[in-house]
Amino acid sequence: MRLLLDANLSPRRIAARLSEAGHDVLALAEDPVFEGLPDPQVLEFAASEERVLVTRNSRDFAPLAREWAEAQRSHAGLILIWTLDHSQFAEIVAGIERQLDRRPSQEQWRDLTVAF
Repeated sequence: MRLLLDANLSPRRIAARLSEAGHDVLALAEDPVFEGLPDPQVLEFAASEERVLVTRNSRDFAPLAREWAEAQRSHAGLILIWTLDHSQFAEIVAGIERQLDRRPSQEQWRDLTVAF
């Protein structure tokens, strides 16, 4: 699965584990070019790269996903992490993997937003 981890997720403790599991993961926190990128541009970048966006910033991305749906804009998928603290690395990885196991095809994620 092609994934984009928002800047609030650890490249070393989350992206690396997902990569080891066979996913194509790009973590915004790994590249200073993405530092401070506004949320709408993060979603646009994920869509242009055809990557499912994974974020703990549900407060901002849930309304943004709704705006895109109302405007009939397409994205490659969005996983919102509501319930876990940023330091719960194993639980975050397990939650992402559960979501990806439920929808193993990249196409199944088109315009889908899920939360855990």
